[in-house]
Amino acid sequence: MSTMKTKHHTKFNPGEWIRDNQSEVALYIALIIMAIPFVFPFWWMISSSLKPPDEIFAQPPTLFPQDIRWENYSDVFEFQPFARQYWNSFYIAVTVTLGTMFTASLAGYAFARVRFWGSSWLFFLLLGALMMPAEVTIIPNFTFMQKIGWTDTHIPLIILPIVGAQGIVSTFIMRQYFLGIPKELEEAAMLDGLTRWGMYWRIALPLAKPALSAIAILSFLNSWNLFLEPLVFINEPELYTLPLALRSLTDEYGQSLWNLQLAATTMSIVPVLIVYVFAQRHVVESFAFTGTKG
Repeated sequence: MSTMKTKHHTKFNPGEWIRDNQSEVALYIALIIMAIPFVFPFWWMISSSLKPPDEIFAQPPTLFPQDIRWENYSDVFEFQPFARQYWNSFYIAVTVTLGTMFTASLAGYAFARVRFWGSSWLFFLLLGALMMPAEVTIIPNFTFMQKIGWTDTHIPLIILPIVGAQGIVSTFIMRQYFLGIPKELEEAAMLDGLTRWGMYWRIALPLAKPALSAIAILSFLNSWNLFLEPLVFINEPELYTLPLALRSLTDEYGQSLWNLQLAATTMSIVPVLIVYVFAQRHVVESFAFTGTKG
């Protein structure tokens, strides 16, 4: 005679679970309340991007569009070459990010591991350049770029961030991170016959992925949101980046087309959110580690 085993499932009781986890519930409620001021502007942007112009400024305001206008998104591409401008921002940001990661990792490794006369003074001089705002150097940079024929091109938007303030900050982050890597790893590699380049490429760089992720996000965001330099160096609408494209969404009287601007802005934040979501853990880890070394 076979015996049958029965499983007894305990019925989930929400009230009992809340009583047993009151501290966690209170914490989540507090976090949700504190998140509202940060989430609400994004919600308002997305919601208003689907509204007609008169509903955006309606009183009382509406959280949800009463008359959904999906054509706001398609009108952006008809109003100006937005697809080309979107691509301009994307490829410039990616190029700047890759260039900054390469040059900053090289310079950071040199300052952290290669000892040469005046290296400390050179590093402090490099950091001192951060005290000079971009508005001070924009006119000399424009004059120089104009003389060599690089105005109204994307070259200044790629070169200047890599060798400018963003590159310096990235170099500092990489140097601090490399200082935290045990020297014994490189000493063992040196005994195995690796050159200085081999130690950088095969040992230091793979271990610095959190720092590389951090400067990748910072460089991408800085290039993606850059406004002053494109405004100075670029004149042709086909060469515009997204910040200039958003500014030019106006009617013949110079009034902003808010529904189109909000639709274009909503599309412009998508790459930034994707990059940050996939690499935010590395950013926090890198920033926490950077402050532990001098």
